Amino acid sequence: MHFSKKGFAVSGDGASPPVKIKIFIDRNSVQNLILYVTMFSSKSVKIPEKLIKVSKIFSDNGFKSYLVGGAVRDMLMGKTCHDYDIATNATPEQVMKIFRNVVPTGIAHGTVTIHIFGLELETTTFRTETDYSDGRHPDKVKYAETIEEDLSRRDFTMNAIAAELSTGKITDPFDGQKDIQRKIIRTVGDPLERFSEDGLRPVRAIRFSGQLGFEIEEKTFDAISQEKILKKVEGISTERFRDEFCKILKTEKPSVGLKLLEQTGMLKIFIPQFSVCRNCLQQDERGFHEFDVADHILYACDGCPKENLTVRLAAFYHDIGKPESKTIEIVNGKERIHFHGHEQISAEKAKASMASLKFSNDEIRKVSHLVKEHMFHYESSWTDSAVRRFIIRVGAENLDNLFLLRLADIYGMHRVPLQQNSPSWNLLVELKKRIEKLMAENSALSLKDLKVNGKDLMSEGIPSGKIMGKILNELFETVTDSPEMNDKEKLIGLAKKLFSEKYSV
Repeated sequence: MHFSKKGFAVSGDGASPPVKIKIFIDRNSVQNLILYVTMFSSKSVKIPEKLIKVSKIFSDNGFKSYLVGGAVRDMLMGKTCHDYDIATNATPEQVMKIFRNVVPTGIAHGTVTIHIFGLELETTTFRTETDYSDGRHPDKVKYAETIEEDLSRRDFTMNAIAAELSTGKITDPFDGQKDIQRKIIRTVGDPLERFSEDGLRPVRAIRFSGQLGFEIEEKTFDAISQEKILKKVEGISTERFRDEFCKILKTEKPSVGLKLLEQTGMLKIFIPQFSVCRNCLQQDERGFHEFDVADHILYACDGCPKENLTVRLAAFYHDIGKPESKTIEIVNGKERIHFHGHEQISAEKAKASMASLKFSNDEIRKVSHLVKEHMFHYESSWTDSAVRRFIIRVGAENLDNLFLLRLADIYGMHRVPLQQNSPSWNLLVELKKRIEKLMAENSALSLKDLKVNGKDLMSEGIPSGKIMGKILNELFETVTDSPEMNDKEKLIGLAKKLFSEKYSV
């Protein structure tokens, strides 16, 4: 094989008539091919110096050690690694003897965590496993003799590759490198057996597909939708599903993984509220929407910043209440579809769904609040008082996320970002500028911004309790409409007047 500026040629071996094949490829393709050959012709990976030192401690004590799992996969793909898992023929008890700082994080299953050189190394003894009655943990753990036996228990071929911790030499008994090369997710052995062992594995397959941009091999994918496998998935804890769900949301294009969750039936198990969104049509003569509610939601997730999980969660839930609120109006003989009040219904459904998935109260509050407020309709005619009330209602701390959600919502309509200098874009820019101006003026945007407090009112003879609370709220309303009233003397005068005229007995 030889390269030229135009392409490369493959010649015969001399024993038969020469055969020449010319394939014309561009410079980028040549570079990619070189990288491709380099990555997958290598028999080893480069092990970080700190891990080599760890391997020496194992070998000095007569034990073998290997880097396993996602770290090896990522190294083969040219990605940076931060988390390292180790497999060894040393038992947990032996590991705890030869290292000073070891935490027995899963000792019943042969796993401890070594803390050394600033690293946390999850370390598991070579093992084979029997049945998984609970769909998560093996009924019995049996230590194995070789790394090959250990790799045989792993989920996918791309994760069933080991690298000797001292040299980086690769052990790949299930051709995981070839599957990485082809961008294929395939179980080690029979997919029904692998998925029956741990109900989280089907969810992980979908997460990896979205995360890595890999296709799930046909038999592996077909197994996921089998009734017996879905029963195993149903048996996993909601927290385990939630964590994978969040990882899917944080992929480059979450709609890919979310559609696979829906297609396989797993989404319906954990987020049943979503299923009615499929085939809930919202297209009418006005042309606001191109997709049904389900696809609109999924594409809206794509339109959010990748690392902003709060906004992506809000995008997932923002229209989930639309099917329940759908009405059809006939205007000039044509149908117009409406979803009045869907934001409130969606917020309630978000709360219920996130609670069932055991999100924190703080996360539920933030997401449901964004969902509830996502339908704001700003116009240039808004007064400063109206803008202040908007800030107060939404919360200054939520404004950036709300604007990001609005952009995601617009993206999900046609899978096209909002165009700069379009009318909608200009209105958003205008609103942001007005908000920035009002906040820079130190407008009173909460009770704590008032120039008086409870102590001030008590010194004027106004008793603490419900009456004081009502008076403070009235003072705040006054200042919202008339910022110039945020003066201590003015507010004390108004408070005394309110107390004498409305609240004194």
